[in-house]
Amino acid sequence: MIRFIITAFSHIDGFLSRPTLALTNDDPALYARGVPRANSRERSPTLGLLLGLLVTLSAVVAYSAYITWQVDGLRRLQTDMVDRNRKDSLQLLRIQNDLSLLAVGMRDMISGDEPYPLTAWSSQFQRIRTDLDDAIRLESGFASGTRTPEQNAFLTREFAQFWDAVDRVFSLARDGKEKEARDQIQLSLQERQATLSSTVSRLLVQNSESQEQAGQRIVQIYDRVQREVYVFLAATLLAILLTSLSLIRWNRRLFARLAEISERRSDLAQKLIATQESTLRYISRELHDEFGQILTAIGSMLRRAGTHAPEGSSLRADLQEVLQTVQTTLESVRSLSQALHPVMLDEAGLETTLDWYIPTVERQTGIAISYEKQGQPFRVEGVAGVHVYRVLQEALNNVARHSGAKEAWVRLRFLPNTLELEVEDHGTGIPERQNKRGIGLVAMRERSELMGGQIIFSSTVKGGTLVHLSVPREKAESYGKEDHSVACG
Repeated sequence: MIRFIITAFSHIDGFLSRPTLALTNDDPALYARGVPRANSRERSPTLGLLLGLLVTLSAVVAYSAYITWQVDGLRRLQTDMVDRNRKDSLQLLRIQNDLSLLAVGMRDMISGDEPYPLTAWSSQFQRIRTDLDDAIRLESGFASGTRTPEQNAFLTREFAQFWDAVDRVFSLARDGKEKEARDQIQLSLQERQATLSSTVSRLLVQNSESQEQAGQRIVQIYDRVQREVYVFLAATLLAILLTSLSLIRWNRRLFARLAEISERRSDLAQKLIATQESTLRYISRELHDEFGQILTAIGSMLRRAGTHAPEGSSLRADLQEVLQTVQTTLESVRSLSQALHPVMLDEAGLETTLDWYIPTVERQTGIAISYEKQGQPFRVEGVAGVHVYRVLQEALNNVARHSGAKEAWVRLRFLPNTLELEVEDHGTGIPERQNKRGIGLVAMRERSELMGGQIIFSSTVKGGTLVHLSVPREKAESYGKEDHSVACG
């Protein structure tokens, strides 16, 4: 029967020591407390965030292409229109200057103040003609994009007719018909020169107007691009704002969900540990009360039977041997009962229990344990005392099973605001990388968190392990008093 109870306890302890059981929302008790059911089909934010990123990148690429197109158009406008108009205007001014020289020459030819024949101006007219032909050739190249074909044809025709008239005038002069030649200059050449000057002036005015319009278009382009830059920046900031708000929203939901899961896990761990302690307390009492009383009764009956057996008989020796076996079993049952849940933990408190437990561990394991207490002791009540005791029990079990050390140090400090417990050994230490976290270490951490404390596992300078548990004094003095009293009842 005792072996069966111990085996059953080992299975129960292994099951209850799993603090990482899966949480589900199918527990009606959770719904009764107002906990929302988890939605397994809840939409992931990844698609929305990727879509927002894609839209933002597409907008950036599209706007970059648009700005590039606008800049290219501005460059073409400045190059093809403004610069060409400027160069065309320079050639028109050159043409206008040559026409003015022709007008001065014709005035001198018809005035008769010079003693030279009309043919004397032939070389001057030829130089002006050469310069005009070059200016017209260059001007026609610059004006090809801003002037209609009719305008080009008219200008070319007028210059051709003018030079034909000039040739006729000098032909008449060479034939000695200077009077007819002067009449031809007055009747034809001066009129044609005036027409050409008027045409060139109109072209200059047209170029000035075109350049002014181009300047206005450039200003409009700059203004439009500036407005669109502001619009794009506003749209980009809006997209970033919406994405950030979406991230904040999802992060808040995620952290709220994590907090909810953490709270459930903490509640579940607390219930599991409470159930474990209740089970251990029950088994401990059953062993102490039921089996202890049975073994005590058997011992009493064996003593009475031994008094009736003859002195020196084999029956009396057998009864004495059975009595010793019963006494040994009774001591084992009591030791096991104390190991499962020390009764003095409920009656005398944590400090007295540790004073009994540490020498017991020394005898059972052969490890020399140096126990040190500091500060003014205060009573550690209820479940808090059980948790501190279990942490110490697990730490010393790890020293005995895994460290290989022959010495250990236990320090219990009663500080004004904190209860501290340290267990140190100089054994093999904690491996740097653990493929699996031990259930014992997880249970120790869960117990410290349930008390609102903190537990730290670290390596010592000499290569061992240091377990440091700190619990706030108010938690140590008051945590779990009501639950503990109910469980004890």
